[in-house]
Amino acid sequence: MPIIKGLEWTFDTVAQQYEKMRPGYVPELYEDIFRYHSVDETSRALEIGIGGGQATLPILKTGCSVTAVEYGKNFSELCRKKFQAFPGFSAVTSKFEDYSGESGTFDLVYSASAFHWVPEEAGYLKVFDLLKSGGVFARFANHPYRDKGREELHRAFEEIYAVYMPNSLEGGEYDEAAAKERADIAAKYGFTDIRYRLYHRTRTFTAKEYTALLGTYSDHMVIEERKRRAFFSEIEHAVDRFGGQITLYDTIDLELARKP
Repeated sequence: MPIIKGLEWTFDTVAQQYEKMRPGYVPELYEDIFRYHSVDETSRALEIGIGGGQATLPILKTGCSVTAVEYGKNFSELCRKKFQAFPGFSAVTSKFEDYSGESGTFDLVYSASAFHWVPEEAGYLKVFDLLKSGGVFARFANHPYRDKGREELHRAFEEIYAVYMPNSLEGGEYDEAAAKERADIAAKYGFTDIRYRLYHRTRTFTAKEYTALLGTYSDHMVIEERKRRAFFSEIEHAVDRFGGQITLYDTIDLELARKP
């Protein structure tokens, strides 16, 4: 889905739906993070843009403390309740670029499908400042791609989008070149030992589940409500007309970078 700067506020308006519909991340991703840099009960981690907490539990289960910096007050409150059993968890409602954390205090700073909302220079420089020497930045994101081998359904979607979102163009499937290019950004800001990896999975939805997911994407959320209802109704009808289910092909990219 396209990223439209200035719409980051939209997600907090559907916090419960977002928490339910947005996916978590594959176990192999966390295994790679922990192999790159060990995390335990003595560690301090900071999460940028916790959202519904899709990426948080595996970090908390290591025993480390986690401070979440989250722009949305509804998300912050949701996650305070969600992770109340973990005394080391706290949430600060703030844009990350406005967060006033103490320099050199975190072993791990990570962000899951959220760091693209932070201005690049401000974001990387603040991450670098907050990390201890030897500390690690882990940025990862999910990139869904359309149902493969379903050209009739894809053509039906194109016709619907031409009416309701005529300027939305789907890009190609996320690939290794894109992952490397994004990971290499960290080198501009002093990070070293930069690595990246891709992971793949599929998710299958009924027609109504799929429009519930679309309802958590910022560019779909800002469509006028009556128009959006008609839009989603046509999407559901297309899915039902062509088999009743839709499968998304996800590519998850992980970037790891170390502060010297």
